[in-house]
Formats: sequence, C-alpha cells, structure tokens
Amino acid sequence: MQGNLLQHINYPSDLKKLRTEQLPQLAQEIREFIINVVATKEGHLGASLGVVELTIALHYIFNTPDDLLLWDVGHQAYPHKILTGRKKLFHTNRQLNGISGFPKRTESIYDTFGVGHSSTSISAILGMALASKLKGDFKKQHVAVIGDASIASGMAFEGLNHAGVTDTNILIILNDNAIGIDPSVGALTNYLTKAKIGYKPKSNNIIEALNFKYYGPIDGHDFSSLFDTLETLKKVDGPKLLHIITTKGKGLKQAEENQVKYHAPGKFDAKTGNLVKSNTSNLPPKFQDVFGLTILELAKANEKIIGITPAMPTGSSLKYMMDEIPERAIDVGIAEQHAVTLAAGMASQGLIPFCAIYSTFLQRAYDQVIHDVALQNLPVIFCIDRAGLVGQDGATHHGVFDIAYLNCIPNLILSAPKDEIELRNILYTASLGLSNPIAIRYPRGRGHNNDWQKSFEKIEIGKGQLLSKGKKLAILSTGTIAHNATAAIKETGLSISHYHFGFIKPLDRNLLAEIFKEHSTILTLEDGAVKGGFGSNIIEFANTSGFKNHIITLGIPDNFIHHGTVEELQEIAGIDIKNIINTIKKNKRD
Repeated sequence: MQGNLLQHINYPSDLKKLRTEQLPQLAQEIREFIINVVATKEGHLGASLGVVELTIALHYIFNTPDDLLLWDVGHQAYPHKILTGRKKLFHTNRQLNGISGFPKRTESIYDTFGVGHSSTSISAILGMALASKLKGDFKKQHVAVIGDASIASGMAFEGLNHAGVTDTNILIILNDNAIGIDPSVGALTNYLTKAKIGYKPKSNNIIEALNFKYYGPIDGHDFSSLFDTLETLKKVDGPKLLHIITTKGKGLKQAEENQVKYHAPGKFDAKTGNLVKSNTSNLPPKFQDVFGLTILELAKANEKIIGITPAMPTGSSLKYMMDEIPERAIDVGIAEQHAVTLAAGMASQGLIPFCAIYSTFLQRAYDQVIHDVALQNLPVIFCIDRAGLVGQDGATHHGVFDIAYLNCIPNLILSAPKDEIELRNILYTASLGLSNPIAIRYPRGRGHNNDWQKSFEKIEIGKGQLLSKGKKLAILSTGTIAHNATAAIKETGLSISHYHFGFIKPLDRNLLAEIFKEHSTILTLEDGAVKGGFGSNIIEFANTSGFKNHIITLGIPDNFIHHGTVEELQEIAGIDIKNIINTIKKNKRD
C-alpha cells in the first residue's frame, strides 16, 4: 500500500498487512484525520494525538479483540476507534445518534469496557484476567492503558494492590505525559518525574514494591522501542507495568504548547491549529466562572475559606483562586473521596471548605458525603458543577442523579439556584456559616444574566419564590430549568402560576400548602432523574399533607440519556420548552 495508507485501514487485520517501516506515515495520517474532524466537530483532542503510535503498536502486536485492550477514561481512544471499524463514522463522534466520545461496549467488540470516569481500568482488566484464568484461558493477553494522573487515584492503587498478589497475565501501560486535563499533581507525579530522568528507577521503585515487573521508561512515540518492548512483554508471565513517555497534543504545535486548552479546544483551524475566535464579550458568563470569581471574592474577605477540587481547577474555575491565593486553593488530583473527607476534616476545625466537584464525579465519593460529612453534620459546601444534561460527553457525564442521591441524606441542604445572581448569593450565604452541610448544583455552560456581580444578599434557607401568578395550574421548578418553564408560559399566553424552589431540601412547606390550596393541577419540572427527585418530594408532601391535587412530574426518565446537544437531549427527556407547552395545554382547565 502506497500513498494514503489510512484509506485502506478499517480494522487491525488491515493494519497488520503494513510493513513496520510504513507505520510512521500511518501515524501522521491518523493525526491529520483526527485534527481535521475535531477541528469542526469538536471533541477531545490532545490526549488522542499523544497515543497514536501506542495505539498502532498495540493493535499491531496483540491479537485484538481476542486479546483484551482497555483504555482508562477514554479521552485518548480516538485512534483506537479509527482503527477498529469506526473510521467512516468518526465524523459523527459525540453527536446525536453518532458514535460515543468514549469506548462503549455496545458500540464495538473492540471496546472491552465502557469508560468515561478515570482510574477504573486496572480493576476492570484484573477482573477480566481473573475470569480468563478461571475459564482456563492462559493465552489471552490483558492490557490496560492508564495515564499518570489517573494512576494516582485511590481506585487505581486498590487495583494495583490486588493485582500484585495474583499471577494473572496483565500488562498495565502507564502513559506518562505529566498532565490529565490540568497538570498532574502529588507525590506520585514527582516520583514519575524522577523515574524519567533515571533517578533511582530500580533501587527505589514503587511499582516493583507492589510485585509488578517494571519496564521503562521508554519513548511512547518510537515504534522500534514500543515493538521490541511489547513483543518481549507478551512472553512475560504475571503482572507487568510498562512506563512510556508521551507528549499530549503530539503533532499539533498549539496542542503541545497549550495542553490544558487543547484537551478539548472546541472549534479550531485544522491547518494552522489556531482556535476559532467567537465574540463572547456580550454573552452571560459561564456558571463555573460565576463560582470561581465569587469564591475568590469571598476568600479575599474571609481567611477561613478554602477551595478544594479533585483535578478540575480549570474546569471548575477554582483556578482563579489558585492563581491569587494558592495556599488556600487545593487540587488533590483525581481523588474525589479524599477531597470530600479532606473538606470534612477542615470543617471540623472551623474552616469553611468549598468543595468544587462535577455532579458525576461526586458519585464516586458518596460514602464520604454520608459518613464523613452528613453523619457528623459538618458544614462542608459542595459546589456541584455540570448538574443536569451536559451534552456531547453523554451518559458518563450527565449530572442527572445528584438530586436523587443527595435528597435522601439527613442533615444535608440541597440547593439549585435558577440563575447567576442566585448562585452568587447562595455561595455568599453559605460562606457566612451554616449549621449543616450544603450542596449547590448548577449547570455547565452560560446563564442568562450579564448583570450578576451585584452586592451580596443573604438568602433565607428553604424559601421558595413566586415568579408568576396564574390560575388552576402551577409549575414548580427547581434550578436553571426554570427558564424553560418561563419561556413556555410566555409562549402559551395562558394564565399559569410559576414557582421556583431554590431549595429542594428543606422544602418550603408553607408555600407548598398555599400552592396546593389555590391550584388543582401541579406540574413539577427538573433537569434531574424524575425517580427520587424534586417531583418525588412534591408528591411526598401532597401525600403526607392530605392533598389530592393532580400532579405531573417532568424530569429525566428512568433510562440513560446518551450524547447530543443539550437542546436535543432536553427534547428526548421531555423537559424542553415544546413539551412543557404541550403538557400545559393538555392539563390546563380554566
């Protein structure tokens, strides 16, 4: 095969027809292919550009899919998808009804395990290897690729600890590029840096201390080193770890130089690499920036305030505080459980910790929220970013379960502000000191109000708010989905009451009693799971208070929502403006 090699490659069986000296050209073509698609369709860029040679080598040396290959997180799996039957579909990546941005078992036999959250690969590949052993299959290879940020997570250590006392045929490839989404942090990162430059890599090796055979570090972009090492490791029994060094964003100058921005850069010029500029000067701020700038303002006035994030300083906008008050803004790495209990420890000593964490990542620290925070009634402030539907990242990242999983925890206040001003004021209120822990949920993306940096106002915990007064039918909403309800009411032109409940817990039961007495039909609206969510609270109130009103609950249905734009997914879930209008018209009885 000459000329364009990639056009002839659809599966690993095609890849193996190439001579090894042709593979550098293929690597270049794959990089160009990824850059050209992601430039216009968007997605995760830098991580995939960094593992092109590794991906080719793994599918060339191993017998996938019979040999099992697992990618941690999956940000770096674009070359894998291109080489495993999805090249022609790659332009649909992360779009409605297109392929997923992450490995997904239902999408391909080559995707051995569904991923999206970090640090699961070692436990999963060990489970697969133990299964092979129990079935008497001693020839199957089991390979997991994990980054230096992900391997520092507690779950990864749990997997390493167990794997080290087994005789399973597993190979852990540590892809070390010194960055996750933000730069990697912690003592293990410092250790890996020393290993790169040959500082006691053998005499003081933490990997070998865990009973793994350690190989490397080697250049992850050099086919010769990769092939020689992987061929050797195929013949070595027991748990093994190969340490490779790669460059995130390899092959695109801007992505190599600005690795944080080009992790998922949005649209850019495929030829120059320059980002496509958009005029955002007149747009409302992102909710994460409202949080980040507000906590910085509060922290400057109150030395007890601490900011904590598990590896998301840029994504959560805690970076503003880290830049100006670094001693009180802490990135703990990919360690959600540690972040929550660290915050609890600080709260126990009179500090005011704001724990900024994505909704789906807080799921990973559920026991700590219950056991270490709520049970002891420690006033930790959880700032839950990416609540609700988040769009193209899909089911692994939608923050649709937080209302339901926090709703049932005693002592915990659960807040969902409707806009930037209310978010700012509830952050201020929490900073003044509460007797309980509080979780404040807010969405990804921009809000609706440019004029948000006003003087702080203290919010009364547990109070609802009348937004518009009508007859017979009342909409009860929580969080920013209130704007859909407002728009729907305006479009119908009907006399509809609308109440905003900025507190899901505690509920404003006095206001609810008035609402139920004055309206025959109640429509609840939320951008979380309808089972166990805000609507369920309203039904429970009605049942325990003796009300027989007709109640309709709109929220995320009892199934996983996949990827697409937020607007497309709201329509699928039935919480879009059009469906709210239809529901109003069906149930409005003047």
